[in-house]
Amino acid sequence: MTINELLALGRNFFKPAVLTELGLLVACLGLAWLLVRLIQPRLASQQLKHSVLFGHHVVDGALFPGLALLLALGAKRLLPWLELSPALFKLALPVLMSLLVIRLTARVLRAALPEANWVKVVERSVSWMAWGASVLWITGLLPEILDEMESIRWKIGASQVSLRALLEGGLTAVLVMMLALWLSAVIEARLLRDVTSDLSLRKIGVNITRALLLFAGLLFALSAAGIDLTALSVLGGGLGVGIGLGMQKLAANYVSGFVILAERSLRIGDMVRVDNFEGRISDIKTRYTVIRALGGREAVVPNETLITTRVENLSLTDPRVLLSTVVQVAYGSDVESLMPLMVERVLQVPRVLADPAPSVQLSNFAADGLELTVLFWIADPENGQGGPRSDVNLALLRLLNERGVEIPFPQRVVRSVQG
Repeated sequence: MTINELLALGRNFFKPAVLTELGLLVACLGLAWLLVRLIQPRLASQQLKHSVLFGHHVVDGALFPGLALLLALGAKRLLPWLELSPALFKLALPVLMSLLVIRLTARVLRAALPEANWVKVVERSVSWMAWGASVLWITGLLPEILDEMESIRWKIGASQVSLRALLEGGLTAVLVMMLALWLSAVIEARLLRDVTSDLSLRKIGVNITRALLLFAGLLFALSAAGIDLTALSVLGGGLGVGIGLGMQKLAANYVSGFVILAERSLRIGDMVRVDNFEGRISDIKTRYTVIRALGGREAVVPNETLITTRVENLSLTDPRVLLSTVVQVAYGSDVESLMPLMVERVLQVPRVLADPAPSVQLSNFAADGLELTVLFWIADPENGQGGPRSDVNLALLRLLNERGVEIPFPQRVVRSVQG
């Protein structure tokens, strides 16, 4: 639109023709709102959280501005039949287009990268760019700015590249990257979840798919910008050698991550001990693995460390873990009749396994009494080991009190010498 058209639209805003056009535009928005309202309740709350087309509210997703834009384009074609000017629709269509771009960007980034902190910055930047482009388009300044950008050129290799081509290539790259992130999120949420329930296989499939899509999108964006890909071969080769030498550790961690996911020696949910840190594997990234201790602390371990150092996996082939506790009884106690009773009491503890059965051993003749070691197995070490050990100690304490067995404690004789 030109400035004269905007001024004419303002002067004639309350005339019947403009009001009819406004009513038609409101009808398009209302119909789009109604269609989204009818479809949205069929989706569960978890689906709405990761959906691109829908949100928790009607206007949160990308479907509402998309439908409104399509209906407005269709209504604009009917205006000549009604002998109406499309001035108001020329103002509304860029606004709807900007809203579609903003909502699509926000929903795709939140679905693909829900925990990334920089997503809000990207959303705000895209919003400013989209609304700025709408203002330039409405005022008629955008074509002139694009023509000026086309005149600014420089040479890259054997190709002439303009500023406008680079800008359009950058926008194309952003669009392709968003599409790649969206597709990878859809593949992770639907296709891989239906194919396999193994978290490791699903993770490696998503990582490979996302990497391939992003690489293909980058090549497509460079081609759209007018850059000859063959001209980048020498530069890419030299740059690749430099980056490879400087990022050996990073590359090793990435390769190690795929090896861990592929061979499944470490899986999400396993209890492991790495460098005296024990916990449960909560996530396996392409570069590092997150280990969460039972106390809430988390350790970020590079994947190369898990490949090259000793790692104790408490639940690789068998999740059962052997625990022990030590009890002392006084000399003279009938330990031969006491030991079977201790086994029975340990078996009554809820988390103690009956197979393998608990056992009691006379392990040492200590200075203050007979030392009995109680061995027992649990099948859920991820729920903690202090709880069952405490329950076993309480059960043994009750047994010893019931049987009148003395629990010795160190005694010392103190002599007082008066001079």
